[in-house]
Amino acid sequence: MKRWLSPKVGYALVAALYVLSFPYHPGLRSPNELCRLWQSRALVDFHTLNINGELQQHGMVGDLSCTATVREGGVDKLSPCVGPDAPRDGVVARYYYPSKAPLLSFLGAPVYWVLRLLGPVSELSQVLWSRLFITIIPALLMLVLLRRFLAAFVASETADVFTVVYALGTMAFSYAESFMSHQLTAVLLFTTFYCAWKVERGDWRLRGYALAGLVAGAAVVSEYTSALGVVSIAAYTVAVRWKQWPELLRAVGLVVAGAAPLLAALLWYHQATFGSPWVSGYKFLNDAGYMHWHQGGFLGIKVPDPKALGLSYFSPLRGLFALSPFLAASFFGLKDVRAKEKPLFVFFVVLLVLHSYFTSSFSYDSWGWTVGPRHLTGMVPFLLLPVAMLFERLQRSAPLQAGLVAGLSASAVLATGVVGFVNYIPDTISTSVWGLAVPVLTDGFWPVSWLAAYVPNPASGALLVALLLAVTTWVLLAFRRAGAVPWMLAVGLVLHLGGLRLATRFDDGDKGATQFLESVWVAPRGATLNFRGP
Repeated sequence: MKRWLSPKVGYALVAALYVLSFPYHPGLRSPNELCRLWQSRALVDFHTLNINGELQQHGMVGDLSCTATVREGGVDKLSPCVGPDAPRDGVVARYYYPSKAPLLSFLGAPVYWVLRLLGPVSELSQVLWSRLFITIIPALLMLVLLRRFLAAFVASETADVFTVVYALGTMAFSYAESFMSHQLTAVLLFTTFYCAWKVERGDWRLRGYALAGLVAGAAVVSEYTSALGVVSIAAYTVAVRWKQWPELLRAVGLVVAGAAPLLAALLWYHQATFGSPWVSGYKFLNDAGYMHWHQGGFLGIKVPDPKALGLSYFSPLRGLFALSPFLAASFFGLKDVRAKEKPLFVFFVVLLVLHSYFTSSFSYDSWGWTVGPRHLTGMVPFLLLPVAMLFERLQRSAPLQAGLVAGLSASAVLATGVVGFVNYIPDTISTSVWGLAVPVLTDGFWPVSWLAAYVPNPASGALLVALLLAVTTWVLLAFRRAGAVPWMLAVGLVLHLGGLRLATRFDDGDKGATQFLESVWVAPRGATLNFRGP
């Protein structure tokens, strides 16, 4: 039993699930992923930033920006291709680009280039290898930093179990398994913070802030909203060096110097694609239906809406605390953080306030087909410290409550893991666990692994289910060894999974979404995946 509870076993199970899982269904034409992958191809195939050639070869996708070049009096100007400002005549060219920040597209280009050297590149193979090197491996490497950070404040056993819980009990798993920017942004933001934290602990020299600036710049080039996390990290540095103005100015200078090359590259990209270094693709969205979400305020960030705030955190479908209820304990753990280190407390407060403001001020309706509130993904790894510190305090003073936190953590691993196997969540369902993931599984549509190229479902998918159950069991046993009350572990599981079960309607919306996902399931029973096919 001691060997089974070794941290190496927990991390090995996590790594196996991350590397083997392949939740992707070409029939969905996933816009957030394909628009970036097509630009990776365009950079190699046509040496251009626009993806016109790829769209002609492979078909239209969503999440695009379109610029119409209009010639008036011998002068060219850019206008949106759709919407009330779209030109009626005089258009000499139209160019399509992803509407997203460009880092993933550029990182995906060398992956595609290598694949092309080996032969024709199918959509499946490009998705598989791009995910592996750009979203999955960085997510796994970040677990090393997260574990080291937690271990500086809590026992090694606590740090290990909560690192595993983060990996599979939060949105980290879902977005590591997608060619989207959210988990990569979380990796970059946490790495930025880790660099600053190491400097302020005295482990690194001040020049470590140059590395922090470089990674922070990459975070902004990955996802514009990561600026919220960067500001929060800046608040941490200011809090540590308050009234130490010369040292603070040196730190700021190093951060700016480190971030400058990537931020300059982002401004160049905006100038080359959208005509101004200060204009992003959201001004030129190709879908008029999405334009109103980004108008007004800053990129669509306006006055807070209490309903959007409540849904982002508590919606049974994709609320942060609905899928990962143990994260709610982070608010109670802020007391422990404050007692340990006040600058860290300042950082957490700023982080929570800024992200709560954003999620309540941007259109909640625009977050469709996602696992959880995806724009909060970058905040999640930081919440593990107050949860872990609270758990250890409760172990000493209130073991029943500690057991409840542990049970909710294990339940999150099971719930978020099974939802991550589907990874594309329609808006029409009531809950992603019981309304979609479980029915899909019980109907015989097993999770998709790249092993399905050699071993058809259900065998290859059953391996993923077995791994998820093994991780959940490992987490439960690890908490039990840490002293969690066994029956409170069960209470946590029942409260979470039972609550989601009660919130599930099993109506036409749930049934229709389940039938639709099953109709596009890329590896149903008895089928294999052809990664070299079209």
